[in-house]
Amino acid sequence: MQFFALIIAFSSLLAGSQISAAPAYSIAARQVGDLQCNLDRLSIVADLAAMQGTLKSLATKAADPDAASGVQAAQTAVSGAGGAIGVIAKALFSGQTAPADARDQVQGNLTAAHDALTGISSSDADTTAGVNKALTQLGLAAQSGEGVVKNCK
Repeated sequence: MQFFALIIAFSSLLAGSQISAAPAYSIAARQVGDLQCNLDRLSIVADLAAMQGTLKSLATKAADPDAASGVQAAQTAVSGAGGAIGVIAKALFSGQTAPADARDQVQGNLTAAHDALTGISSSDADTTAGVNKALTQLGLAAQSGEGVVKNCK
């Protein structure tokens, strides 16, 4: 649910980025971002929401205790990334500079989710398929995050 709120928040930023601002507002405009910046922001939120759904489904199917533990660790990491994105969104909406440590938290949590997922080894085909799907979604989220770093200046 938190991810959907962030999607709406970044959609608002996206709409706001289409408004031309006078040079006096250039600092605020950089924080709000241009169209590509906001598309990247929206994409990472959507990718993480999709991944969270995959992990939730996987958690109910994982019969192996080690696999279940890895899935839980990935869920915790994705939630942490979402929380850090929420901190960034709150700063942007309040006109503050997005904290660099929140961006580092997003990156660190994405890395932790990757490590947790790649550490899962299961002979169950459904578990393996779910882990592969979650890794694909994580890759998309990471690409979107790189887009945010590149395009939101």
